[in-house]
Amino acid sequence: MNAPISPSNAPDWTVSELSGALKRTLEDAFGYVRVRGEISGYRGPHSSGHAYFCLKDQSAKLDAVIWKGTFARLRVKPQEGLEVIAIGRITTFPGKSSYQIVVDSIEPAGIGALMALLEERKRKLAAEGLFAPERKRALPYLPTVIGVVTSPTGAVIRDILHRLEDRFPRRVLVWPVRVQGDTCAAEVAAAIRGFNALKKGGPIPRPDVLIVARGGGSVEDLWGFNDEAVVRAAAESEIPLVSAVGHETDWTLIDHAADVRAPTPTGAAEMVVPVRADLVAEVDDLGFRHREAMGRALDRLRSDLRSAARALPGREALLAPKRQRLDLATAKLKPALARNARSAETRIARLGQSLERRSPRARLAELKGKLAAVGERPGRAFFNFLVIRKDGLPQIIQQLRRAIRTRLDLRRQRFEGVSQRLAAGREAMLRQERERVLQQRRRLLSLGTSLASAARADMAKREARIGGLDQLLTSLSYRSVLARGFALVRDGDGKAIRSAAAMPPGQPIELEFMDGKARALAEGRASRRAAKDRPPTPKQGDLF
Repeated sequence: MNAPISPSNAPDWTVSELSGALKRTLEDAFGYVRVRGEISGYRGPHSSGHAYFCLKDQSAKLDAVIWKGTFARLRVKPQEGLEVIAIGRITTFPGKSSYQIVVDSIEPAGIGALMALLEERKRKLAAEGLFAPERKRALPYLPTVIGVVTSPTGAVIRDILHRLEDRFPRRVLVWPVRVQGDTCAAEVAAAIRGFNALKKGGPIPRPDVLIVARGGGSVEDLWGFNDEAVVRAAAESEIPLVSAVGHETDWTLIDHAADVRAPTPTGAAEMVVPVRADLVAEVDDLGFRHREAMGRALDRLRSDLRSAARALPGREALLAPKRQRLDLATAKLKPALARNARSAETRIARLGQSLERRSPRARLAELKGKLAAVGERPGRAFFNFLVIRKDGLPQIIQQLRRAIRTRLDLRRQRFEGVSQRLAAGREAMLRQERERVLQQRRRLLSLGTSLASAARADMAKREARIGGLDQLLTSLSYRSVLARGFALVRDGDGKAIRSAAAMPPGQPIELEFMDGKARALAEGRASRRAAKDRPPTPKQGDLF
């Protein structure tokens, strides 16, 4: 038999009532707590957007949950194995009869956790190629506008402006941001993207180079520049970006994504602009070398011109051989014509003799001799033949004369044609030589004009340089100081007195003013004013 149950005055609880009472008791006893532990069992946000994991140490484990709205606002996201400090409220979950912490924020637990988180983020971004060296771009040699992303009230912006003023003054646009705190990363990323969104030629000029700067600090102070949003904004920047965060030993993730990393903000200002004095000196040196090179080139051209002028033949030297050949041809022409005429006369004489031997008259004499030898036996017909031949003799002589005249005319025309061709060749040759001489003369005149222009330009430059040196001498002369109301004090030997201690009482002195000199006698040593009696130095105004 079962033992009877003894009566009790304890009230009966339902499961829900007991769970609710335990929940209220736990929440009232603890409320908000800070729990330090290692994240375990984290698999990323649930499909609902909430995140579930555990916090554990060597001997205990605590369930944790982060609601969807809180998870989106977290600056440090939970990661498996990361030691953190979770801030939230302790409550129970009646469905599993367990207690848990509802996390509102998470902080890395110490430098070791931060460095582990930093290394993990660095490996992730490096795997995406955001730190690749081939993405780096060269800085512009001399930017017109420089954009600076930093705090407007810190010493960093003043150091940058002072260094730019010393090296090469440029226009600076400052985008004010917080360089520490929860909003630092979002503001810096927005500033970088804002500068890149400016249009070229707009009312606000677009910078040619960007400087993201901050002074030194702890790892927690510089943590905003390790944010993923800042690193991605720096990597996406179309404008070359210089990272100048912290001191030389401080490294942040933006240093790896930037095009150039500067050890300090002052070093960043030195990187983006050259030294103006060095540029002026280099330009002056190049200008001097250019002038010297031009002078040497002109001297060389002048020497070459003189050599060419000496080697250039004169008009008489050019025309003498042609004239000599023409004179020789003229001298040979007359004897040749005479020989040709004599040869023609000889041939005509031989033809005349031949014709004379074969003339009708000689034939008639020959026939008469034969007739005399034969007697008076020729017939009437032969006598008529002789009469006919005798009557045709004048016509044969006229034809012979006409043939001789025709041949002489042909020879005369041939000689005249040769003479005309010789005269035309002589004129053409003289014309070519005359044109060549004119071309050489024009070239000499052009070179002379160029040389005169270069000499005048060089003389003008030298006069301008001498004028500048004269102005500089005038401005540095002590007489210009006298013109502003000062006086030069000399002793009796004419030496300048530089201090009151060098002028004993009773010593005669000479005062030189702008318009003349005056003599005086020293009465006593001037007393020095104490530093405390000096008027206060005006305080330097605020940069902003």
